[in-house]
Amino acid sequence: MSVMKRLSMIFKSKANKALDKMEDPRETLDYSYQRQIELLQKVRRGVADVATSRKRVELQINQLEQQGARLEDQGRKALTVGREDLAREALTRRSGLQSQIADLRIQHDNLQAEEEKLTTASQRLQAKVDAFRTRKETIKATYTAAEAQTRINEAFSGISEEMGDVGLAIQRAEDKTAQMQARAGAIDELLASGALEDFTGKRDDIQAELDRMGATTDIELELQRMRAELGQAPAPKSAIESGGQPQQQPQPQTQNYRQPGEGL
Repeated sequence: MSVMKRLSMIFKSKANKALDKMEDPRETLDYSYQRQIELLQKVRRGVADVATSRKRVELQINQLEQQGARLEDQGRKALTVGREDLAREALTRRSGLQSQIADLRIQHDNLQAEEEKLTTASQRLQAKVDAFRTRKETIKATYTAAEAQTRINEAFSGISEEMGDVGLAIQRAEDKTAQMQARAGAIDELLASGALEDFTGKRDDIQAELDRMGATTDIELELQRMRAELGQAPAPKSAIESGGQPQQQPQPQTQNYRQPGEGL
């Protein structure tokens, strides 16, 4: 296959796809119905033309018959007065009219048959046009309903996709919220334990010292209890009552002895 043929085929295929997208079946049906109406009108005009021609032939026949009757009457009158020559002339002319009338009657019969044929065709075409119109409206209604349903489904599909994205966003927000809550709780615990200092508030030195002393007391009491369990030494009651602060033992007083020879 040559390059030009391939390009032509590609162009035609793309053009057909573009036309399919642009084509609206309802418009196509309406156009087809309009064309059938135009054809039906042509057939009806044809029936009217044939009927007019038939009527004209009928008028011509009537006129010729009237002329023939008048010539026959003239021939009788001519014989009455003894003018055989005039009677013969009148009858000769009447004979010519009879020939014309016969031809016109044949033409009239043909026109009448054509008129009947066109009338039947017009009636059949009218029935087909009416049936096509009913079918057209049914197809249009079905197509419109299908189109509306398709748009609704597409809208629901878009909403479903959007809701899926919203669900993911909500999940991410919940995860971040839980993470921030856990972090805030951890910071609160660290601040409460003293591992972190709260620089946002005013520093209370007295309370900090009291907290430190309380922690030291707890440690001293725990050590005394452990020593008592190990039998190293009894837990002194004074240590427990005094809050674990070790008491100063009195230092033995030493006497100053003077060495011989030292001054007073």
